[in-house]
Amino acid sequence: MITGTRAEYGLLYWLVKGIEDDPGLELQIVVTGMHLSPEFGLTFKEIEADGFKIDKKVEMLLSADTPSSVAKSTGLGMIGFADVFNELQPDIVLILGDRFEVLAAAFSAFTARIPIGHIHGGETTEGVFDEAIRHSITKMSWWHFVAAEEYKNRVIQLGEDPRRVHLVGGMGVDCINKTVLLGKTKLEKSIGFKFGNKNLLVTYHPATLEKNTSKQSFQALLDVLDKLEDVKLIFTEPNADTEGRIIKQMIADFVLVRRDRSISFASMGSLNYLSTLQFVDAVVGNSSSGLTEAPTFKIGTINIGDRQKGRLEADSVIDCEPNPKTINKAIEKLYSKDFQERLMKVQNPYGDGCATEKIIDVLNNQPHPEGLKKEFYNL
Repeated sequence: MITGTRAEYGLLYWLVKGIEDDPGLELQIVVTGMHLSPEFGLTFKEIEADGFKIDKKVEMLLSADTPSSVAKSTGLGMIGFADVFNELQPDIVLILGDRFEVLAAAFSAFTARIPIGHIHGGETTEGVFDEAIRHSITKMSWWHFVAAEEYKNRVIQLGEDPRRVHLVGGMGVDCINKTVLLGKTKLEKSIGFKFGNKNLLVTYHPATLEKNTSKQSFQALLDVLDKLEDVKLIFTEPNADTEGRIIKQMIADFVLVRRDRSISFASMGSLNYLSTLQFVDAVVGNSSSGLTEAPTFKIGTINIGDRQKGRLEADSVIDCEPNPKTINKAIEKLYSKDFQERLMKVQNPYGDGCATEKIIDVLNNQPHPEGLKKEFYNL
């Protein structure tokens, strides 16, 4: 099992635990990326605190967020994973998602002829280079664990054999269903923040296929948030993406002079994050969580810009452009009576859980490939 970010580990937690508890499977955990960075909270410690043994650590993240540093970090990751896989000799490598850290792991596993199980393939996100990374990993993977029928069809469209494409649902929904969430009083004590009458969870990341837009786009959001009355704001800081440090610094500057109604976190931890979704009115920004997890809580999502363009959306999602006028309109719609009534009927398109059990069933019962040669499946 490979994990490189706090959010990804949160999605994988129950699968990691399920594999560890299964007598037919042996768990190996390799951590990399932001987990090993002081800037992003050294979140590998959260994995250890959960009682899991980390078998190897792959240092790969350079202390920069330029395009060249991301490319160099990916190269360092490939070198590190090549050595790790040679030492651990895993039978299967499980990876989730579409970031450059898991691309490095996938390529190293593929060249070592180790079968890859890829979780959350087939999705589209037109505003970031994760789109191309995700589909590249699909072509290197043997098993595919997808979140929705549309994504299953897209993986098959990429030439993958339908017999190896398994519809399991979203990992985020699975986590929500399996986690005992904190009540408001306990959560407020845990995060050191009191909720108000209105609350928004703000998670904004760079749109990595756009050049130099992060500062202007995020400033448009901050300008709107600053004018809101009687609304408390909880920020989660961006990932290690191109131009991510710009957003990180802007959050710090904003919160510094608005401590009475805002707070920010490098890493909330999965339990605190999911628990927070119970008590906010919406997720605001461009995080996949607003599309894949927030609908389960019957709360709104204000999805800004093109970062998530192409993903399945529930009726709880309000799309808008990264400018003050459209963001303002989106917030007005969020708090309107009609929209609030609509939220009560929202269904999450990413399923109703049980992804962990479905993946483990495939790992236990599907035959292990003797080789990795694949015929292109033509539609």
